[in-house]
Amino acid sequence: MHQKCLASPNAFFAFGLGSGTVPWAPGTFGTLAAIPFYWMMAELPLGWYLSICFVTFVVGVWLCDKTSHDLGVHDHSGIVWDEFVGYWLTMAAVPFSWEAALWGFIVFRIFDVFKPWPIRWADRRVAGGFGIMIDDVMAGIYAWSTMHLWFWLH
Repeated sequence: MHQKCLASPNAFFAFGLGSGTVPWAPGTFGTLAAIPFYWMMAELPLGWYLSICFVTFVVGVWLCDKTSHDLGVHDHSGIVWDEFVGYWLTMAAVPFSWEAALWGFIVFRIFDVFKPWPIRWADRRVAGGFGIMIDDVMAGIYAWSTMHLWFWLH
């Protein structure tokens, strides 16, 4: 299955540059793989950073939909492009430090795994590539809010 997952450029990106092929906890590994890209993006002006998040979301809807369709499995666990975008949203306007990157990773994974309302609702009811992406975007927004609240309080 992993060879099929990486057989096309679409699948390679949808599988988080291969990070989603890990047999256990692919979402966690996909989020880890997003950290170096955040590091490269962290010093960009906020408008550019958010533009990249928007473009990668739009492209991700198509990538995830196409890859899901090609595999014949809706939201295959190895499709982790959504984790990349969700983590990047979590880290929007957070100054780069390894501590912040780690906390953002932890907070995003908590929201992505536990899916509080309305994330779980969207995860179960919204189909296609948009459905694959939107629950992680929502988790990213929850995690972003948590990160900024923490920074504001401290």
